[in-house]
Order: sequence, then structure tokens, then C-alpha cells
Amino acid sequence: MNSLTNSTYSIVWHPLAFTDVAQHWAKDAVNDMGSRMVISGIGNDMFNPDQDITRAEFAAIMVRGLGLKLEDGSSSFADVKTTDWFNSAIKTAYGYQLISGFEDGSFRPMDKITREQAMTIIAKAMKITALKASLPAKAAAELLNPFTDASHASEWAKNSLADCLQAGIVTGRSSTQLAPKAYISRAEVAAIVQRLLQKSKLI
Repeated sequence: MNSLTNSTYSIVWHPLAFTDVAQHWAKDAVNDMGSRMVISGIGNDMFNPDQDITRAEFAAIMVRGLGLKLEDGSSSFADVKTTDWFNSAIKTAYGYQLISGFEDGSFRPMDKITREQAMTIIAKAMKITALKASLPAKAAAELLNPFTDASHASEWAKNSLADCLQAGIVTGRSSTQLAPKAYISRAEVAAIVQRLLQKSKLI
């Protein structure tokens, strides 16, 4: 068993198969992450794989995926209340420097998360799991060059996008389209978090 934290553990047998991913490209990743309780469904054995995911949901998935102990208390963000279901996950993710907010002090938890925002968080997680340190040095421009829309990516996200591409955690929407400003789906999140954990040798 590999873990990033020291604690007491129990083994849970929780096989799961969502009915609405039976013919989906992300079937294996979705069912694997669901069985590991990293992601959850929407009820009635459904996952809704093509639905866009929110910033709060993504933060919660990252905390569960990395096995981080939830922290209680008030949030660092003005728009996250202690009574919100995602407060502990966001506080924990912020404490591990996985997430940051906006200039106005908000986190905008219910906003849909973009691919470049998600990849920035994944790249930060790669540092925690030591995956980043195992990658050879490579210029971001070289990694982004094959994608014709790489110029659409925000400057603050380009290095993170390059790290995710180099590690093999992320691929483009096609061989030439990275779609950094597009929203990310629940299925895509299941796939990239599975790859992060596999390549970090946590599963």
C-alpha cells in the first residue's frame, strides 16, 4: 500500500460498475475510480460521464485521490462557507497548495472548471507525489508546439499543461487541439486522475 500521509488504514472492497458508461471510452477509468471511492456517481448506478465538472467537485476528487486527510475549519475563500459540503476538501486542497483562488479572494466553487485550470492543479499534485521530479527537463514550448491552439492557453497555465503532457497524464482533444479553455468532463477527470495515480505509483 502506498500513501502520501501517515495514518491508520482499512481495506475496503467496493467494486462498482456504472450502467451509463458501459459503452463509454472512459469505462475502465470511471469504474476503477468509482470502486476506489475517488469519484462518486449521481445515483441509481449512474455516473453521467459527459457532464462538465465544477471547481469544488474537482478539488474534492483530487483530495480523495491523493488520500489527504480532510481539514476542518473556516475556508480561506470568501465564497466558501463552513456549512458547504466541499468546505473541508477545499480547505485541505488549499493547505497542500493544490488550488488557489481568484484575485478578488473568491474560489467560485460552483463554476465549471476548465481544462487548463484542472491541469494546473494536476501539475501541483505531481509535485506532491514526486512525479514531477522524475521528469527530464524539457521546454514547455516544445511540448505545446504540436497543438495549434496552444496559444489560447493562459501564460500561467502553460508550464502546467506541458508537465501533464510530458508525464502522459493528459492528451489533447485531438492530435492538434489541446482545448485549454474548454470545460472538462467527469469522464476526462476520472481518466486523468487514474493516470496521475498510476504514474505516481499510488495505485
